[in-house]
This record gives sequence, structure tokens and C-alpha cells, in this order.
Amino acid sequence: MLESSFFTKFLQLSDFRTLAFIVVLVVLFKVINVLQKKKVSFSTRMITGTVIGLILGVAVQAVAKFPDAPKDVAWINELSGWYSLVGGGFIDLLKMLVVPLIFLSIIRVIMNMQGENLGKMTTKTIGMLIGTTAFAALIGIVLAILFNLGQGFDAGNNTAEIREAVSLAETVRGLLPSNIVASMAEGNIVGIVIFSAFIGTSIRRLSKKYAETIEPFVKWVEASYKIIISVTMTIIKFMPYAVIALLANTIISNGVGVLASVGKFIVCIYLAIAIMLVVHMTIAVLNGISPIAYIKSASEPLVLAFTSRSSLGTLPVTVETLQNKFDVNEGVASFVASLGSNMGMNGCAGIYPALMTIMLAQITKTPIDISFCIMLLVVIAISSFGIAGLPGTATLAISVVISGMGMEAYFPLLGAIIAIDPIIDMGRTMLNVSGTIVSAVTVDKSLKRDAAKADKDVKKVG
Repeated sequence: MLESSFFTKFLQLSDFRTLAFIVVLVVLFKVINVLQKKKVSFSTRMITGTVIGLILGVAVQAVAKFPDAPKDVAWINELSGWYSLVGGGFIDLLKMLVVPLIFLSIIRVIMNMQGENLGKMTTKTIGMLIGTTAFAALIGIVLAILFNLGQGFDAGNNTAEIREAVSLAETVRGLLPSNIVASMAEGNIVGIVIFSAFIGTSIRRLSKKYAETIEPFVKWVEASYKIIISVTMTIIKFMPYAVIALLANTIISNGVGVLASVGKFIVCIYLAIAIMLVVHMTIAVLNGISPIAYIKSASEPLVLAFTSRSSLGTLPVTVETLQNKFDVNEGVASFVASLGSNMGMNGCAGIYPALMTIMLAQITKTPIDISFCIMLLVVIAISSFGIAGLPGTATLAISVVISGMGMEAYFPLLGAIIAIDPIIDMGRTMLNVSGTIVSAVTVDKSLKRDAAKADKDVKKVG
């Protein structure tokens, strides 16, 4: 073991076990590379990477003798830092694409769209996102009551702090892009969509009278869009490698011992996620997509969402999957996926706040009746606007919901659950992305049916 600060702080290689598992990661990358050269499908490589990451994470924990506090083990912290370079670095590259991809996509969608379709698309998108989130919350409420979450729960000495909740009016106003540069820097996706929509609408309005004047900008948008899509596809190719480091790092950093004290909650939330995934597949069936075909086509963004815990970071992959695997119109794919990464998230803004609120009610002996449940559903539906799809923001969703229910004083009692957030956030994020995918497919099918009906009516009149 090397004790100098050069090895411990700068290189983070003070223990031979750190170096050994870095070498193991490189070898595993070579395995994925061999599969790639043998033309093994991308989905198979993604699944293989996930399994390898899970085994690697458990192996590291086993070598460390399954410590109760992995973050207190120096060499595990060092290894986590190196694994984060790969996994977190990949997510950073995807996030790099989010703003230009949304900005260019929405402008391109609006300037090439018929006026009436924009209103329909917006209404249908918000309806699907909020509707599925409310249904997810209902599932969470029912399961939390059936599992008796909170009864006999030991909250320990946790002192988790509630995040400041703001009014609905302030929340909505906060989404408006008063400074578009700041909105882009802060990842205010709704603000970027609004700004892009104004530009796209203005291009359409000016296209007849000033077509020659605005033509250079229109060509720039088209060219830039093709370039950013090419960059996106280049980065996505590294995804099977990244999921190994992402999943392994989650297990390495959090350990398995922490799962025992909150096992019932983890089982409950993952059961709720599984039920909601069945609901999503049912919606897919109603749109002519079999459950097997849905899972197969959506596997890439779902696996990335599970391992990265970032709906926003998964956005470029989600858009690409919707267009190429589900044959969704590129405009609809970009629009719905963009909004879906910032509102109506089934896992983080639906199931999770519902479970936590019912659990908190049972811990504090708060009566849970029909009026309580209806109010909770309404609060969750409203608060699901503007929750960005980034790791950790589900805590904000909880804060808003329990504040809306008048229970903010009891927030510290939830500290034990928040402590294992990365473990449950993987499933939540995967469900968020799945909800966005089925919403986009449904909106696309609906718009296509409306267009077909309109054409049929025109032919009848003709």
C-alpha cells in the first residue's frame, strides 16, 4: 500500500486491489470489443454489459468482505473514482448533446409542421405523460397500503433535510426561459423547448414573405441537425462499455448490507415498477406492438436509464430508438422525449412520492382515507411538472408532494430511504424512460390516425 498523497489523492492507486480491478475492467472491455468485432447485436452487447457489471460489482464487494459502509473503505473509494471516469464520463458526453439536440430538433419540427398539428401534439403529449404518472401513483398508493409500509419502521437518527417547496405558479414561471443561455446551462428543458418553438413558429410565419432571407438559417438548422445526430450515434456506440462501469460502480459505492434495513420498501417499489411496465406494454399492445417487440425495441434506452440513473442523459438514445425501432416521426420523437425528460416521470414523480407519502402517513399514524388518497393523486399529478430527469431530483418531487400534503415537518423520518436512493433510482429512471417511450408511440399513432381520417374526409368531399 502506498501512503503518499501522490498515490492516495492524485492517482488514487494506493492499494493493489484498486489497480487489480481496473485491470479487470479493461479485460472486460476487451470482451465487449470482441463481441462487437464478431457483429453481435448491439442489444445483446448491452445485456451482456449489464450482467458483467452486476457480477463485477458483487465481486468487488466480496473482496472487500461486504462492508457496511463501503464509502469508508479507502480502496473502494479509489476504485469508484476510476469507474466513474468511464461510466460518468459517458453520461457527461450524452448530456453534452442534450441542449443542441433539443434546440435543433424542436426548431426543425415546428418549421416543417402544419399549424394545427402542433397544438394537437402538445395536448396529447402532456395528457399521456401526466395520465400515466397519475396511474403510476395510484399503483404506488395501493401497494404501499397493502405492504403496510412504515409500520414498525425504524427511522434511526437520520436528519435528512427537506428541499424548499414552491407554489404551482412559481414552478410554472420558473420553467419560462427568462434567460435562454441560463436555461441551457441549467438544463431547463421546458424553457429550451419554448424558446425553440418560438423560433420554429417564426420561421414558418416568415417562410412565404422572406423565404430567401431566412433560407441560410433554415439550411444551417438542417445541416447542424444532421451533424449532431452523427455525433450522437458515434457516442452511443460506447454504451455497452459504459454500462459495465455504471452498474458496477453503483453496487461498489452502496454495498449490499444497506438493503437489509429497507428491504420491504425496495421490494415494494420494484414490484410497483414491474406492474407499471406491464401497463406500458399493454398500452403498446393497444398501439399494435407486442410486449416482446416492445421490450426488444426499447431495451437499449431502458438499460442505459437503469445503469445511468439519468432520464435526461438517456434522451439522445431515447430519441434515436423511437425513430429507428418504433418508427415514430422524428418530430414527435424529439418533442415527446424532450418533455418526457422534464415532466410526468412515472417512476420519480409518480410511484416514488406515492410510496413515500403513504409510508410517512403510516409512520406518523396519519389517517389514510379516500379523500387523503384523492388529494395525494392530485398533488402528485400537479407536482410532476418541471422535475428534471437527473439523478437525485426525485427527492425534490418528494419534498413538493409531502409539502402539498402538509407533512413537511416529518421529512427527516424518510432519511433511511433517501440514503439508499441510488439503488431504487435505477428502477425509477428506467420506468421514466419507458413512460416517455409509450407516450411518444401513442401520440405518434394518434396523430397518424387523425391525418388518415382527415385525408379520408377530404376525399369524400372531393
